[in-house]
Formats: sequence, C-alpha cells, structure tokens
Amino acid sequence: MASFVIEGGHRLSGDIYPQGAKNEVLQIICATLLTAEEVIIHNIPDILDVNNLIQLMRDMGVHVSKKSIDTYSFQAANVDFSYLESDEFLKKCSSLRGSVMLVGPMVARFGKAMISKPGGDKIGRRRLDTHFIGIQNLGAGFVYNETREIYEISAKQLQGTYMLLDEASVTGTANILMAAVLAKGKTTIYNAACEPYIQQLCKMLNRMGAKIKGIASNLLTIEGVDELHGTEHTILPDMIEVGSFIGMAAMTQSELTIKNVSHENLGIIPDSFRRLGIKMEQRGDDIYVPAQESYQIESFIDGSIMSIADAPWPGLTPDLLSVMLVVATQAKGSVLIHQKMFESRLFFVDKLIDMGAQIILCDPHRAVVIGHNHGFKLRGGNMTSPDIRAGIALLIAAMSADGISRIHNIEQIDRGYQNIEGRLNALGARITRI
Repeated sequence: MASFVIEGGHRLSGDIYPQGAKNEVLQIICATLLTAEEVIIHNIPDILDVNNLIQLMRDMGVHVSKKSIDTYSFQAANVDFSYLESDEFLKKCSSLRGSVMLVGPMVARFGKAMISKPGGDKIGRRRLDTHFIGIQNLGAGFVYNETREIYEISAKQLQGTYMLLDEASVTGTANILMAAVLAKGKTTIYNAACEPYIQQLCKMLNRMGAKIKGIASNLLTIEGVDELHGTEHTILPDMIEVGSFIGMAAMTQSELTIKNVSHENLGIIPDSFRRLGIKMEQRGDDIYVPAQESYQIESFIDGSIMSIADAPWPGLTPDLLSVMLVVATQAKGSVLIHQKMFESRLFFVDKLIDMGAQIILCDPHRAVVIGHNHGFKLRGGNMTSPDIRAGIALLIAAMSADGISRIHNIEQIDRGYQNIEGRLNALGARITRI
C-alpha cells in the first residue's frame, strides 16, 4: 500500500491541464464492444480504473493498440466467450466498478453477459437496480447464480420499449442506452441522466450509426439499428479535476490557470465555488484563479446560512462535495454541505476534525462547516483515503496545513487522478510518494 507524505504550507503557481474525464472514458471504452470495427479514442487518462478496464478488454479478446500517450484503438472483432465465463474475469469485474457497463453492449451484440457484483468506492450503497431493470425491460433475462455469486444475463433479441427510470443514474442510463441502440424497434428512456458524459456517449454512438434523439435532455428516444461501425472520439476534460484545482488554489492561496477546461460543459461548477467566495475568471477556454488571502461564503437572499447540495445534472455533481467541504474549512462564514446521494461519503470529516477543522457532522448526509478564514491553519495529520474524492479532498487539506501529513491507501486517489503528485509538484507542491 502506497502513501503520500505532504509538506504543507507551500503556495502553487502556474498552468495545469485537466486530464480526460474518468466518468466518461469508462463508458466510452465499454461502448467499443458494440461493433467489430476499430474505434479510436483520444485523451484517455492514465489512471488505475481506466488502465484496469483497458487490460480487461485485452483479456476479453479485444484488440487494443496504444497509438500515442493518450490515444488507444479498440477492435472487438474476436471476443473470447470462454474467458467471459472464467473465475478470473469475474474476479476482475468485482474489483472494478465500471465493469457493470459491459452488460449492455454484451447483451445487445452477443445476446449474453456474465458479471459479478462490481466493487469500487466505499461511499455507501450504489444500487444496480436501474441497470438491471432497464435491460430487463428490453427483454433480457437475469439469473443470479448463488454458488458463484454472479449474474447471468441473456436475450435472443432485445426489443425496444418505453421506460421511466427509478433514478437518473449516469452509468445506468449509459448501460441501457448501449443495449437499446441494437434492440429491435423504438426505445424511450424517461428520467435519463443528461450529464455531458451521457451526451458524449450519445454523440459517439450516433457517429457509429445509432439513431438517438433528445441528447442533453432527460427524455431519450432510440431507434434500434442492425449494426454499428467504427469511429473516432475525444474524451472531455475531467470536470471533477477542474473543480478540484479551483478548490486547491483557494485553500493554498495560490494563483493558478486551469487550461482547456471545456467551460461549456462545466455547468454549475464554477458558480458553486463562487458561492464559497472564490474569485475566478474565464479566459477563453481557461479558468484563471487569482491568489486570494481570504474568501467569504455567501448567504441566501433572506440572510439564511448557505447550503450546497448535490443533484442530477444540471445540478452540482456529488463528486465535488468532498472538495467543497474542505475548501469551506478555510473560508469566512459557515455552510451546510448536503450529500444526498451517498450515505457514507461524509465520514472522512473526522480526519479533518483531527486536523483542527470546525465541522459538525449532523448525520450521514449533512455536515455544517464553520470556516477559519485562514486565521487558524489546519494541522498536519495521519490519515487514510476511503475513496477517490475524499482522497483528493484530504490531499488539498494537507497541502494547506501546517506541518507534515501522511495519506495512506493512495491507490484510491490513483484510481481517478493521473500522476497527481508530479503535476502538483511542478507547480510548487511538496508531495512525496512512498
């Protein structure tokens, strides 16, 4: 198990480029299974979750070729079905959350799929009901094999239908969408997720020959086609990294320029940080964050305490609430952070309290943060990263703290952030991997 040793108190300066979006690339790679032709993907981040999925695709018999530092080609012409039934494949699926999105493409193109319960973050329950019910609605049969603890899914021919999703799940929408493009007839998905990642997937599938309408809305209509073809696709910059860097600049009182952010796809993220008092400027497709000695949390119009909550797109992504909570610890004023989607994601605040932060954990979903206004710095601490987003939040806290901090289990951070210590050290941070 690797760890970071962080010497806090150093200001950053310079330009930083966000990596390709983790949450987009996982579903895009799975979608390459929908055709026997070559699909080329650009701006793929070099992170653990993505690398594990790429290796899994190789093991499945997909021909994967690395074209450049961030460009790969995938050609699923000869999938090894015997491997898909092996214990090795199922074990790998269980450790990779994104593997659940293999089900839709596999059932759509080959009529069968097997998968074990996927793993991932320890952030509370992450139901698969939306995925499974949606694909069942298209005519697939699901059998749970208790002996092997796996799901066996099969369908002779998927059939288009109308469905109203029980929740606007991003990965659930992606999975159902990938199954529906090769189903017979018309599929309507209401209460679909409409994040930029889903929009990107829809656009790529349409270039491959799919017929999807309603892109960027929560009502998707898909006319099934007989086959899809090859294409090229470029992954968006990671909006979670962009938000993380905005928060990092504020916490460390640093001047940063975040380059090529695809501002039109950031939604409410910049304004959410502005509500914490953080100044920033849009310069073309870059975000410039000036060095700020202090930042003051806004109040609502009636003077009541600011509350920041996650919501389905175009609301605030839950992946940034951990970062915003940490940033609020050094703001002037107080804020209620309301994490609606995952009931274990705020449990990392005990580590921040040990560092001197003033936080009241009201319940598993809500925390009140009373900011120090940089009048009192956090103390260096010894902590363990429970998930990707808490990991980057703890790293930001450690970079702003007095003294030395250690973060263990940084493999969780590596799952979502590419060479994070190298990129931040180039800006003036002091982070050592041991």
